[in-house]
Amino acid sequence: MSRLVIAEYDAAENALRLAEPLAGVKDHEKVRVSVERADSSGRPAAVNDPLARLASLDAPTGDIEQMLSEIEAGRR
Repeated sequence: MSRLVIAEYDAAENALRLAEPLAGVKDHEKVRVSVERADSSGRPAAVNDPLARLASLDAPTGDIEQMLSEIEAGRR
């Protein structure tokens, strides 16, 4: 399961303060987090930049005409 959750870091208490509770997560259950610095709007930069988000997936890319021809060839 993966989802975006906004949190604020409290250095004095060495804790992340969530804006809302994590639905489906039990109290004291361990979770893995990925920390990204937010931009001036308060949202992680990758969320604001769709191309950065796409690049972060490390998915293969290709020319649309080549992809369509490969799909068509697979139908034959």
